[in-house]
Amino acid sequence: MSVSKGAGAVELGERLASLASKVEQQKPSIQTEEATKNAFVMPFIALVLGYDVFNPQEVVPEFTADVGIKKGEKIDYAVVKDGEVQMLIECKTVGSPLTLSHASQLFRYFATTNARIAILTNGEQYHFFTDLDRPNRMDDKPFLQLDLTDLDPSVFPEVEKMGKEFFDLDSIVSAAEELKYVGALKRVLAAEFREPGDDWMRLLITRVYDGPITQRVREQFGPLVRKASKQFLADQVNERLKAALGTQANGFSPAPEAITGEVAAEESIAEAENSQDRGVVTTLEELEAFQIIRAIGCSEVPASRIVARDTKSYFGVLLDDNNRKPIARLHFNTSQKYLGLLDEEKVETRHPIDTLEEIYHHADEVRTAVRRYV
Repeated sequence: MSVSKGAGAVELGERLASLASKVEQQKPSIQTEEATKNAFVMPFIALVLGYDVFNPQEVVPEFTADVGIKKGEKIDYAVVKDGEVQMLIECKTVGSPLTLSHASQLFRYFATTNARIAILTNGEQYHFFTDLDRPNRMDDKPFLQLDLTDLDPSVFPEVEKMGKEFFDLDSIVSAAEELKYVGALKRVLAAEFREPGDDWMRLLITRVYDGPITQRVREQFGPLVRKASKQFLADQVNERLKAALGTQANGFSPAPEAITGEVAAEESIAEAENSQDRGVVTTLEELEAFQIIRAIGCSEVPASRIVARDTKSYFGVLLDDNNRKPIARLHFNTSQKYLGLLDEEKVETRHPIDTLEEIYHHADEVRTAVRRYV
């Protein structure tokens, strides 16, 4: 059975989340580069990218190519596709920084093979390089970064293109320049929103303040810029939420029977009518979790059929905007977050989660809930 790229990206996200959990659990006991390769990098090549690490026609460990006066130098892995070396992978011990000084072998090998993709990794972070600046010369900066400690679903489709099933070199390279600069800009913006730098601060102050920018003015505006930045991001999240989910007035709260039985339709309708007055606040985490559940469920139904209703007590995910078709409930209002999943009798089981990626561990249950109503 063939797998569409959309469904493939969802499954890839689940595999990445599983590997991320493994890295988190085992990282303290990994002390060497060889252990890093065995525990983390080989599973990434095999489970995430889909190559057979025990087939030298697909993955060549300790790949050797003479480079100038460097004879017999080895690189950790070469990934072969259609009889050609397509990717080179250099590994460092988990926790090691991924700097250019760690990529010297990649630089040399990149120019002497047909590979257009080079990967520098410590088993936790993966930096992907190509030759955008000069043909056959590996760029100084990666065009894509994958961090298992902070998974970004927006990069999943790009990683998917490097996998065995969907390998598409032309698409990877053509998208690389945009990915490189968009990723860099996102990291700059994120840093500025977390802690505004002097240049960013000065730019914003000059747009709202006509007087000279003295030290006293900078000290006065520093907290204001940080506060405005946070409020701006919150406003953007709320606007996107309203656009994606409709109005926040469509909410429902759990009645006492919600944990042990089905909520009466009359009570749900009444709750929905009164939700606008309850001061419901949707958080960024809830929105991100909803998108993960929607991504999982879209293997069964069109994503547009999976919608959300937020309440003070929990964030509900429904099929067809029907409160009789609950898929999941997010209980994020306490220090311990829970993912609530309901069985055929509408009995809810709450699963504690520490990170949003752990939702992928319950993907089969989410899909079962969706299929229940189809």
